[in-house]
Amino acid sequence: MSHNPSSQKKNKQEVPKNNRKVPETKRTFLNNIIGGILIFVAIVALYTYTAGTPVEVQKITITELASDISSGKVSSIKVSEDNLEVDYADKTKKETKKEAQSSLTETLTNLGVTPEKIAAVKIDNTEDRGAGYWAANILPFAFPVILFFFMIWFLTRQSRGAGMQALNFGQSRARMTLPEDNKVKITFKDVAGAKEAKQELTEIVDFLKNPKKFLDIGARIPKGILLMGAPGTGKTLLARAVAGEAGVAFFSMSGSEFVEMFVGVGASRVRDLFKLAKLTAPAIIFIDEIDAVGRVRGTGMGGGNDEREQTLNQILVEMDGFEPNEKVIVMAATNRPDVLDPALLRPGRFDRRVTIDLPDRGDRLAILEVHAKNKPLAEDVNLNVVAERTPGFSGADLHSLMNEGAILAAREDRTKIGQFDLIRSIEKVMLGPERKSHILSKREKELTAYHEAGHAILASVLEFADPVHKVSIISRGRAAGYTLKLPIEERKLQSKKEFLDDIVVALGGYVVERNIFGDLTTGASNDLQVATSLARDMVTKYGMSDKIGPVALEATGGRALFGQNVGERDYSEAVGEVIDGEVSKIMNDAYARAEQIIKEKRAALDHISKALVEAETLERDEFEKILIANGITPKKATEEVV
Repeated sequence: MSHNPSSQKKNKQEVPKNNRKVPETKRTFLNNIIGGILIFVAIVALYTYTAGTPVEVQKITITELASDISSGKVSSIKVSEDNLEVDYADKTKKETKKEAQSSLTETLTNLGVTPEKIAAVKIDNTEDRGAGYWAANILPFAFPVILFFFMIWFLTRQSRGAGMQALNFGQSRARMTLPEDNKVKITFKDVAGAKEAKQELTEIVDFLKNPKKFLDIGARIPKGILLMGAPGTGKTLLARAVAGEAGVAFFSMSGSEFVEMFVGVGASRVRDLFKLAKLTAPAIIFIDEIDAVGRVRGTGMGGGNDEREQTLNQILVEMDGFEPNEKVIVMAATNRPDVLDPALLRPGRFDRRVTIDLPDRGDRLAILEVHAKNKPLAEDVNLNVVAERTPGFSGADLHSLMNEGAILAAREDRTKIGQFDLIRSIEKVMLGPERKSHILSKREKELTAYHEAGHAILASVLEFADPVHKVSIISRGRAAGYTLKLPIEERKLQSKKEFLDDIVVALGGYVVERNIFGDLTTGASNDLQVATSLARDMVTKYGMSDKIGPVALEATGGRALFGQNVGERDYSEAVGEVIDGEVSKIMNDAYARAEQIIKEKRAALDHISKALVEAETLERDEFEKILIANGITPKKATEEVV
């Protein structure tokens, strides 16, 4: 039971209307265009900087050059065919041209320059005809052209890539695991628990290894195996283990990966997936969360998108169509088998259904041992105790528990995981992390202690309630305190008497607040929701109402809207009033029983509350000592396996 003082309001985060995701292909193409433009600008800027502004050189006539040489103003002349580059003694440069038919010396002599003056000027007659010469003359004109064509090629290449992606849009995106890939290979040895499920799947492995044995005798192995179970029970892991045991190719794909915005893409991907599997047969196709595309057709749910129904139709045709797929087995997983289309479940398709239950204590111990293989455990670790304290945990929960234990040990700079780490991890997985910053006032602390003590007293006194293992007023998650109850023995069925006692225990905090403090808080809101829901299920689902009788008035499934079931009511308004009356009667009777017990055990209630205020947490041994001191005999708890 939890005490939740902060459950009145929920903060709503507004999502901006313009916060829309751009498609990945379009975004990549735009990024490439912008990048190309930036590169172009950078190169042009660099070229402009290095080339600099061209300096204008003064043009003179050959007669002026002859006069300047005679005056001794010229220091050197560079001859390049008919062009002359003249360097003066004052560091200036001028250009001119000589006669094409005669040499420079001959031209200057004809203009009256003496041989002595000509000899005083350095004349360079070597003409530059190498690569540097041609590069210097051609590059200023060729570079912009080359850069332009490079940009055209770059953008065309990106466009071609986007076009190729569009052509590949209908291809399967399945992840393929080959039997030779030992890094990701999983066998039944790696999957703890689920004995019945593994036994059911063993014949599938045998068929994939030796199909001739079955075909010779005329047996036909099921084409489709549907794995059903609660989230985290290991459905995907078992499917991979079947492929690992059989040594065949494994194609995995989520149901949501088939459905796209464009009609026909999902069906195309289904065809491509089965085509790949046939080419590599024997093979296993695994579709996770098949309810994403396999829901009942014609209900109008799923957004009215015809694409989902076309995808489902293609899956139905591929599984039992005109082409035999003797060596391709389809496996699928779902935790909502009640919403699947009947055509998927008929013989010839998913006619073999394997249910994977939550692990019992023995299976939980085996799962914990698997996850503890690569973790250093301290000498005090007893995984049997951990398995005993985790009823209702799935395989994923147990993996998270071991991981949280390792994190707690590492956070405290210890090299080994202790039993205390694992016990704390159980509560962290169930309720959330401790909120040490959530400091209660003196009155809130006392109220929370009485609230949880009320749950604990009722659970200890009532015959069919589960015994208490721990009581705490330390905040965890959204709960200001909690009472940890564990069953004496694990059970698959629950009786009416057990339901009624559970409702009484759930009302313990509410009754204590009203009788001890004369007021009510929001802390009992979650308890009231749980108790009311349980009472309504007793009346409408389990036939546990004397007035209604053995009639199931509400289905276990139903459509979800805004997080709540909105299934159509199959009963009249008059029957609805009777249901409401029966639920109210169950709740009022439970309140009266809880109030009577609280008044009779007031002394024990005060002692437990006082101990909680002082210690904040009471383990089972400490709690039972207080019960014995107040004349209450504790229930015999589950014996721990050593």
